[in-house]
Formats: sequence, structure tokens, C-alpha cells
Amino acid sequence: MNQVIETIMNHRSIRKFSDKPLNNGQIKTIVESAQRASSSSNVMAYSIIGVSDQEVKDKLHAVSGHAHVKTNGHLLIFCADLHRINQLEGIEHTEAFQANLESTEQFIVGTIDAALAAQNAAVAAESLGLGICYLGSLRNDIQAFNDVLQLPSHVVPLFGLAIGYPKEIPDIKPRLPLPAIYHENQYIPFDKQKHFIQEYDQTMQDYYESRNSNNKQETWTEQMDKKYKQPTRLDVGPFVKEKNLNKQ
Repeated sequence: MNQVIETIMNHRSIRKFSDKPLNNGQIKTIVESAQRASSSSNVMAYSIIGVSDQEVKDKLHAVSGHAHVKTNGHLLIFCADLHRINQLEGIEHTEAFQANLESTEQFIVGTIDAALAAQNAAVAAESLGLGICYLGSLRNDIQAFNDVLQLPSHVVPLFGLAIGYPKEIPDIKPRLPLPAIYHENQYIPFDKQKHFIQEYDQTMQDYYESRNSNNKQETWTEQMDKKYKQPTRLDVGPFVKEKNLNKQ
């Protein structure tokens, strides 16, 4: 196993950071690593906003509710961004151009580009001995998330990435068994996956009961039932369309 794979395999989400800030060299390395991620047709349909102002962090914390939004070494926000393309000089804003730019396909491109860049940033940060945590909770109020960052049309805030010096090192959370995730040549019917899910339910129950903090009795299936039985963030779809993306 080489050092890159070892870093990836040792990933765990860090939710308690010291207040020591990252230095400019670390931030530059992490962001430049993010930029080296693959991008569809070299569109680079994303932007990264670094948040160092504590007042801005506090406002984002009010949206998220998670302490590591305001207490970290640095906070990065990843956005799907087609505003840049829409503003290029020399672009002929035909009806076809606008329809293409504002399509579901191009919103997917922006979302994937941002996610790939973020994962590069995460691996780079962890390779430097730092910890990270993704923050989808910033979409709890996507309009407020947007307004704090003053985002223009065709830019949608997707998630945050808290980075910093860990105050604790939690256990590595088990993942689904490989046969439940990896399908060869065609999708495996669920009835052939089911026993792997049952095995994982037991693994997760054992993990939650034995971990160092926040012990609980819960299987993965019970977690998913709890997550999906109550609709959440239903404002995201209309918000994205109001930003002139994912329109058709």
C-alpha cells in the first residue's frame, strides 16, 4: 500500500478542531490540489470560497448548527458555478446557448466538478496531517447560505469543507461491503445484495456500541429509515431553478 492509498484508507470525519489557523502556504497547496481534479471539457464549473472571517463563519454556523463550521483552521465552500461562463466576453447569448447553460446536464457538470475538486482538497489536507469534515448541513437553509456569501445568478452553494488541526481522532467508520457497492457489467439485483446489507447492519451496530464517544444502538437500515421518512431541504430544488440552473 503506498502513501496516497494509506491516506485515503485512514480517512475519518473530524468534528473537533483546534482554533489554530492554516497558513497561506497550506491553503494554497490545498486549493491548487483541488484545481488539479478532472473537469468535464475543462469547463471548471465550480468556485471555491475560503472563509477566514469569524463573523461570516458565525453566520454560516447559524445555518448549519454544527460547531466545526465556526471552529476550524479554515473553511472552504464549494459552489457549482456557471456564472463565469455566462459572463465571458465574446459569448453570443442565443436562446440555444442559454438553454444549454441552464440545463440539468450542465448543473450536474457543475456539481460533479465541485465534488471532484473538493475530494482532491480533502486528500491533500489529510496528507498534510490535517483533518476535514464535509458540511452538507449548510443547505439546511440554502437561501441564507447563498445570501451570506452574496452569490450571483448561476452560482449554487453546495457544501462546505472544514479543515484544521484535529482535537480528537475518532474511530474509522465501517463502510458497506464491497459486493454491495461494486457491480460488474450490470446492476446486481437487490436480493443478491441483501445479506451483505444485513452483515453491515450488525457491523454498524457493533461499531456504534463500542466507539469512543456518542455511543448508540442503531443499525444502518434504521439510520436510513430515520433519514428518509421525513422530507428535508425541499427548498433546494426551487432555489436552484431561481438561480437559473437545472431548468430543463
